[in-house]
Amino acid sequence: MEKLRILVVDDSAQIRDFVAEYVLRPNGYEVEMAVDGADGLRQALARPPDLILTDFEMPKLNGQELLRELHQRGSKIPAILMTSHGSEEVAIEVFRLGVHDYISKPFMPEDMLKAIERALTVVRLQREKEELLKRLVETNKDLEQRVNELNILSQVGKAITMMMHPRQMLERIVDAALFVAKAHECVLSLVDPKTGEFKEHVKKRRSTGPLSLETQLFSVPLQVGPKNVGNLSVSKQVQKEINAHDEHLLHMLADYAAIAIHNLQLIYELDINKEREKQQIRGLFERYVAPTVVQQMLARPDLVKLGGTREDVSIIFADVRGFSTFSNRTPPETLVKVLNLYMRAAADVILKEEGTLDKFMGDAVMAFFNAPLPQADYPLRAVKSAWQLCQSVKQVHAQLPKEYHLNFGVGVGMGEAVVGNVGTPQLMNFTVMGDAVNKAKRLQENAKGGQILISAEVYQSVKADIKARSVGNIHLKGQKKAEPVYEVLAINS
Repeated sequence: MEKLRILVVDDSAQIRDFVAEYVLRPNGYEVEMAVDGADGLRQALARPPDLILTDFEMPKLNGQELLRELHQRGSKIPAILMTSHGSEEVAIEVFRLGVHDYISKPFMPEDMLKAIERALTVVRLQREKEELLKRLVETNKDLEQRVNELNILSQVGKAITMMMHPRQMLERIVDAALFVAKAHECVLSLVDPKTGEFKEHVKKRRSTGPLSLETQLFSVPLQVGPKNVGNLSVSKQVQKEINAHDEHLLHMLADYAAIAIHNLQLIYELDINKEREKQQIRGLFERYVAPTVVQQMLARPDLVKLGGTREDVSIIFADVRGFSTFSNRTPPETLVKVLNLYMRAAADVILKEEGTLDKFMGDAVMAFFNAPLPQADYPLRAVKSAWQLCQSVKQVHAQLPKEYHLNFGVGVGMGEAVVGNVGTPQLMNFTVMGDAVNKAKRLQENAKGGQILISAEVYQSVKADIKARSVGNIHLKGQKKAEPVYEVLAINS
């Protein structure tokens, strides 16, 4: 694009040079100069500039007279008046003569530059419009032959079927229809899947001029097999009637468009179903499993088994020992704060090992592993959680006075259990049920404060990774006979 040309009209050589050297040329403008109003008038008429910067008080013709002469000759050159006169009457008069701005001397270069940029906005837009129009004319000349139209239509069709952005695709279809039919206006309507009615989505015209009273309307259905997904209508002035070639091109375009829109609808429905599935998973699990587990479930929803299913799981129960006595001598507000510290410590270590928090039961917590996602080392994860829980209690004690020091009694069991959602649609809990769960609960009931008791099945699964001792056979409540029970002493590093 050519440089914008500015004519500086001022009888002061010092001001002309200042404006040229410090404002215009450094910012890429081409500069012409006139020494008085008459010289400025002559140059502006001979070779109209893009903008005039004119002084007010000058010999022969002052700035106001210069602008009046140009105005009378039909000139629409934008102008900026430079003056120290300060008269409001002058300002009003020159604005009527087409002045875009009014700047007082002395002025700062940046103030002048801002005024110039404002005045040249319309000029730039006009140039850009002319440049775009020139390119459009050149492009249209290259596309006049009908053989090329067929090739272009094929390319447009392929592009449409590959587009994933709905609005962009629909606008491209309308643009293509306007082009192939050389139509004045095009409307794309789609069938509303809920009501079955046609709804206008995109409407475009090739020009801003008025439509002729005599127009020809031609419509083609957007159809995939027996299913109608929309309609494409073009309007053309009678003197440029739609011929058989135009109809053939529009039908070809409609076939491409129908397939693309249908595919997009299928993808949209699939995305909705996937998002609904993700929201269901997130809503069910994000409150009681680790964030990393939720992300895995969202990435692989096929691994999630909802409803009642039989799974091998490990279960951990942890109960705060002596809490009833402690609660009798502690104010309720303090009691809640202290209990939350212990429960948070329990929850943190369970989630760290990617366990599922089942429930908080007053001063106790229950969790399980290997559901909803499988975990190869689920027995060890449960034992590690129990060990880390007992260790984390020491950190809780560091925050509390000695009389608030409490300890967890912990039980860990494993075995087959039913895993699923229990409750009502309004209030639901993802939990495990079965004899293995009951045994873990009984182990916890037999554990002292700070002690971790595990079943023989758990011990056999993790004995290579822990240090433990046998506490003998214990007849757990609900079990038919006494069973071996072990106490965890340490986790091998």
